[in-house]
Amino acid sequence: MHETLTKDHIADLKRLLNDKVIDQDISDDYSHDEMIIYGTRKPDVVVIPSSKEDVSILLSYANKHHLPVIARGAGTGLCGGCVPMSGGILLDMSRMRKILEIDPKTMTATFEPGVILMEAIEKVADAGFLYAPDPGEKSATIGGNVMTNAGGMRAIKYGVTRDHIKGLEVVLADGSIMTLGGKISKNSSGYDLKDLIIGSEGTLAIVTKIIAKIVPRPKLMTSLLIPFNTLKEALEAVPAIMNLEDTATTIEFMEKEVIEDAKIYLGKDFPNGDYNAYLIVSYSGNNKEEIRRMIETCSELVLKKGAIDVFISDTQERQSSIWDARGAFLEAIKNSSSEMDECDVVVDIDKVADFLDFAKNVAERIDIRMRSFGHAGDGNLHIYILKDALSNELWKKKAKDFMDELYDEAEILKGQVSGEHGIGHAKREYLMSAISTSEYELMRKIKLAFDPNNILNPGKVIDIKDRDHR
Repeated sequence: MHETLTKDHIADLKRLLNDKVIDQDISDDYSHDEMIIYGTRKPDVVVIPSSKEDVSILLSYANKHHLPVIARGAGTGLCGGCVPMSGGILLDMSRMRKILEIDPKTMTATFEPGVILMEAIEKVADAGFLYAPDPGEKSATIGGNVMTNAGGMRAIKYGVTRDHIKGLEVVLADGSIMTLGGKISKNSSGYDLKDLIIGSEGTLAIVTKIIAKIVPRPKLMTSLLIPFNTLKEALEAVPAIMNLEDTATTIEFMEKEVIEDAKIYLGKDFPNGDYNAYLIVSYSGNNKEEIRRMIETCSELVLKKGAIDVFISDTQERQSSIWDARGAFLEAIKNSSSEMDECDVVVDIDKVADFLDFAKNVAERIDIRMRSFGHAGDGNLHIYILKDALSNELWKKKAKDFMDELYDEAEILKGQVSGEHGIGHAKREYLMSAISTSEYELMRKIKLAFDPNNILNPGKVIDIKDRDHR
C-alpha cells in the first residue's frame, strides 16, 4: 500500500537531493505522454537526477516510505507508460544524457538513458558505425527505447532494441546499484536479468547506463517506392520479398490517405504519390554492384506480384522526401483530428493483409475514420482511429468497441497486443485477456521479486493486486 506524499517527504527529498527536486510550478508536460486520451495527472513532485547515486538515494528513500516512482524520458510514449496515475514522484531522466564512450575495439557505445535517439545515431555514424535500431520517434530517449523494447523500421534486418543491448547499469527498487551484462559478446551464465529489464517499462528497475552494440555502417542505401492498386496486393507481396536471398533493411506499407495527411502536415509533396497503396523497400550494402543486384531482383519479383511500377530513390533528395513523410505519419494523423487512439498489434507477416481487411470492415461498420501504416516486414501494424466531430460519449464508445474487436481478432490470429509501443496502463486489460492465468501470475511474481513494495511505476503492464486476472 502506497503512502501519500507529504510536505515532510518533500522536505526530506530536498535535503537529500537539493535543487534536483521540483515541487512548485510543475510543468503540465509531466502529466501526460503523446496520447492524452489515456489520461493526465501531475506528479506530486519531480526529481531530475544527474547520476546513478541520485537515483539510488531517491529509490532507497521512496522504498522505505512506500512512495510511487515513475521514470520518464522524453515523454513520447503512446500507452500512458510514464503518466503518474498514482501521483507520487516523477523521475525525469533527461539530465543524464552523456554519450560516455564509443569503443571501436569492442564495437559498443555506452549511453546514459537520457541521450536522445537522433543524437546517438548521429554520433555513432560520425565514428563510422551504425546504431541499428530505428524507432520512428527520433526525439525519444535511448532509455525509453530500452524500457519499451522499441522496434522500428530496420527490425527485419537488424532486430529490435533488445537485440542491440549488451549491458545495463540499473538501480533496483531498494536503491541497490547493479550491472547486468557488459561489453562481452556471449553469456550463458545463469538467468539473463538484463533481458528481463528491457521492455519492463520502468516497473522492475531504473536504468542508469546502457552498453549497446554498434555495427559497421553500410556505405550505400537505396529505397524502392513500389505502388500497387490495393493494399492487399502490396501486403501479399511481402512474404516473397522476405524470402529473397538479400535481406531488405526495411519493408514499410502505407496507403494514399496517410500520405495525403503527411503532405498537408509537412507542406511538401510526396514523389509519385498518386497511387492507392505502397511498399517502401530499402536495401543497404557496400558497393554499387551489390545494390544494383538487390534492386533488380526485388523489382522483378514485385512486378510479377502485381506492382504497378518501381520507383528507385537513389538520390538524397528523393530519399529525404520519402522518409521525411514516413517519419511524419504519426504526427500528421494526429494533426488531422481532435483526438486519436492506436492499436499496435503484431501478427504473422502472412496475416497482415487479413488483419487490415478486418480492421477496415470494423471501422466501416461502426462508422469511424481509420488510418494505418506499419512495418510490413515484421507484421507490426499501427492502426489509428480518429475522433473528428464525434461527441465525447460516442467517441469513447466507438473507440472501445473498435479496440475490443481488433484485439480479439489479434488473439485469434495468435498475434500479440503490442509490437513495439508497450502496454503502459492503457493496454493492460488487453494483455490480461491475451495471456494465460499462469503466465500472468509468473509476471506478478517477477515484479514482486524485483519490487516487493510495488513502488516502481505501479499499475503499469500488470497490476500485482490482480490475482485472477481474467
